Amino acid sequence: MKNVVLLGSTGSIGTSTVKVAEDLPDQIRLIGLGAGNQVDLLAKQTLRHCPMAVSVADPKKADALRQTIGGGIQVHSGAEGLIKLATLPEADIVLIAIVGTAGLQPALAAIRAGKDIAIASKEILVMAGEIVMNEARKYGVKVLAVDSEHSAIFQCLDGKPSDSVRALWLTASGGPFRKTPKEEFSSITVERALKHPSWVMGNKITIDSATLFNKGLEMIEARWLFDIEMARVKVVVQPQSVVHSMVEFVDGSILAQMSTPDMCLPIQYALTYPNRTRSERVQTNFAKLGQLTFEEPDEDRFPALKLARQAGEIGGTLPAVLNAANEVAVDAFVNRHKTFVGITETVARVIAAHKVVEQPKLEQILEADAWARIEAAR
Repeated sequence: MKNVVLLGSTGSIGTSTVKVAEDLPDQIRLIGLGAGNQVDLLAKQTLRHCPMAVSVADPKKADALRQTIGGGIQVHSGAEGLIKLATLPEADIVLIAIVGTAGLQPALAAIRAGKDIAIASKEILVMAGEIVMNEARKYGVKVLAVDSEHSAIFQCLDGKPSDSVRALWLTASGGPFRKTPKEEFSSITVERALKHPSWVMGNKITIDSATLFNKGLEMIEARWLFDIEMARVKVVVQPQSVVHSMVEFVDGSILAQMSTPDMCLPIQYALTYPNRTRSERVQTNFAKLGQLTFEEPDEDRFPALKLARQAGEIGGTLPAVLNAANEVAVDAFVNRHKTFVGITETVARVIAAHKVVEQPKLEQILEADAWARIEAAR
């Protein structure tokens, strides 16, 4: 039995994690649930799983939650509440599925409390990958991937050293605009951008998949997760979303992890690692699929990949700036204040204006993040 703290329990990854816990009641116990402001769903999850503690973003909503769930369960709120959950003494692993940068401080708190962490919020490693991985080594804890692509690479590497790797191949579906001519990008609506061909996800990650910023952020994340330089992190489009990623070794061999797309699989693997546990949820029929195809990503139509590689190669505070500017630009697009192409245009302008701090401390990363948000909004 593993005691799991789940931060972001009401989001897409969070609700899938709850499904996994319900599939494996003898192996996974949810002892902490942290959510944004979907109090009704959090209350239902709490009454069903009876965790030790829960947390909600708004302190005012915490009082309402207490009345709904009754006594016996601690109710916290705000950023402090997430840290309290992340450091619960009884926790074995903390799964962080909070969208954006809010998961960074709880991740570091969990590591310093000696907890393994499973990361679904790629912003944590994009912003502060060097700091997070150094802290994990210092405290002797595991950092496990929940993203399907990084989980695939982790499974294919199987402990092999980085000097045995020629390249890590992150696969991308190509998003809803894989075949859309560039001249039509300026007229892309929010509704079209939110229709992903393979995955059902939250708004932010779905828009990121449409621009390919999601893949760009994953490149930087992979660089830190697997201790490998950006030049060996590559992207290929795999429209069927069955090959989740691949590892090419120095002898020319390539190992791939494949399955029909379902986030429950990488979530389950992270929570039950190093074991594999029987599940009937994911079924893959290759004969029915018929074919697997691959394409080169088009960096002219999707410049996010080039911007992310630039940020990852330069390093320092630039990845945090890239990430923050993208968050602001995506929010502006979703709220119809910016065009689809305006997302990458905004990010490009912000990173061009940034004065990079090399080997930054956490405070400098957070300062760069705050500066980028103001600059992107401006």
